Amino acid sequence: MRQFMIATAMITLAACGGDKEPAPIVAAEVTQKTVAGGDLVGFVAPSGAHVWRGVSFAASTAFENRWRAPRPAPAWEGVRNATTFAPLCPQIANAFTQIEDITYGDLIGSEDCLAADIYAPPDAAGKALPVMVWIHGGSNVSGGSRFYDGANLAANENVIVVSVQYRLGPLGWFAHDALKQGAEVPEDAAANFGTLDLIASLQWVRDNIGAFGGDADNVTIFGESAGGHNVASLLASPLAAGLFHRAIIQSGSFDSTSMSDATGETGDLPNPSREVATRLGVQNFHTATAQQVFDAYTLDGGGFMELPRVIQDGIVLPASPLRDAFASPETFNAVPIMTGTNRDEMKLFYLLDERLTKKILGTFYVARDQDLYDAASDYSGRNWRLRAVDRPAIRMRAGGHEAVYAYRFDWDEGGRFLWTDFSKLLGAAHALEIPFVFNKFALLGDADKVLFKKNTFETRDALSKTMGKYWASFARNGAPARGQKADWPVYGADAAVMIFDTPKDGGVRVERGAESIDKIVGDLEADARIAAAEKCEIAQAIIDWTPEVAGPMSVALPCR
Repeated sequence: MRQFMIATAMITLAACGGDKEPAPIVAAEVTQKTVAGGDLVGFVAPSGAHVWRGVSFAASTAFENRWRAPRPAPAWEGVRNATTFAPLCPQIANAFTQIEDITYGDLIGSEDCLAADIYAPPDAAGKALPVMVWIHGGSNVSGGSRFYDGANLAANENVIVVSVQYRLGPLGWFAHDALKQGAEVPEDAAANFGTLDLIASLQWVRDNIGAFGGDADNVTIFGESAGGHNVASLLASPLAAGLFHRAIIQSGSFDSTSMSDATGETGDLPNPSREVATRLGVQNFHTATAQQVFDAYTLDGGGFMELPRVIQDGIVLPASPLRDAFASPETFNAVPIMTGTNRDEMKLFYLLDERLTKKILGTFYVARDQDLYDAASDYSGRNWRLRAVDRPAIRMRAGGHEAVYAYRFDWDEGGRFLWTDFSKLLGAAHALEIPFVFNKFALLGDADKVLFKKNTFETRDALSKTMGKYWASFARNGAPARGQKADWPVYGADAAVMIFDTPKDGGVRVERGAESIDKIVGDLEADARIAAAEKCEIAQAIIDWTPEVAGPMSVALPCR
């Protein structure tokens, strides 16, 4: 979920390209549209897609609107130029924030950030095309819509792509009794303000997407990492009912924080809401600047407080754990669902773990022990799949919801730069499926030249377009295989999972069999690649993330 961390390593291999446009963007009269706020004009992308950037779907969330449900966006006069991105939502800049003149560690962005970027095929006018609403990742503390280009997906698959922004970090998820004071609507007293922003974006899509050639009655939400987590939240939110019709969760999560933990009544970690209320002053919740809010979250010794993300507030989300909502179609928005993970999810994070990697000449990353590196990735990645795919899919199927599809992304043909071999260090890492879904091989700035070598373009592009067709088929029909060469069965009793890879590694195919903690424990116990002490370290890492597996882990691997 913290995919931005990888950019630190990449910058040492190649300077990041930044957020530069290849050529000046010129507004095109042919793109002029009328939406609820007024008239706007966008531009034509190289793919031929029509693009509109920074289209507001809600008002600024600064001051009196902070920690409140989003308010309607104000109207404008004349024709609004929609060729530039909206500001990012407030966040602490990190190595993944590839924008010129940004200093890592600084607070960047604006609370007037609730906006969408829209991509449509050139001949979409007057049609009713499937709509795909993208929710970006970044641990719900960073990121923005500008880092994802939906032009190729829209043009290739004849769909409307909408990329949206939402409040992040302390401004997006905050629980405190003081918010109930002065609440004008029940949602003002919620805790999941980022989720409310996403709901507002879907309401805007419902009311306005027809102007772009989209079908408001055929909306798919899809997102990766924290974006996938937010898709799961929208599936469980009664406030989002009827606003979307399919859902795709890419490397997501079904976790949530109890209200008592979020408010500091229970829990083991220092709770930010009470501390922030003391530092900031309750009376200043709606008068402080964004900088003052973020300063209140800064630890005395440096760093940032751990934030609750996705809170069981009983308003936006049920008061019970998020995963429990999926036990019955009566307790979630039971639309067709696709959920999947990447085979080597954790290699994105392990690359920067000094216990697992080292640098040659202070620049080139290599694994200290490739067997240990691969083993740590294998078991943590399988555990991610268990939590994000098999367990929720089995739960939904047991409750009677059968329209569930599962996948795993296996492409691991990243290039090599001297000693650093991305095929081994990244493999099929977290976030690497995104360029394939969007048919836009841009992820790490200039380091993409190493990751995506020219000699792999033909097979990469073929796999990318295949994935785009499956994603678009799912958006169009609620069935990802309709009209495709390879059948993609529902996740049934045989736990069918579609594997996405190039022909040299088995190609696109179906594998069957669910992951389980017993399998993970048994394979870890018998793994001849690594020593007993290393097995215990891997087991502890899994327990730290998934405490409920401590029992079976401890029986098989008595590490203490």
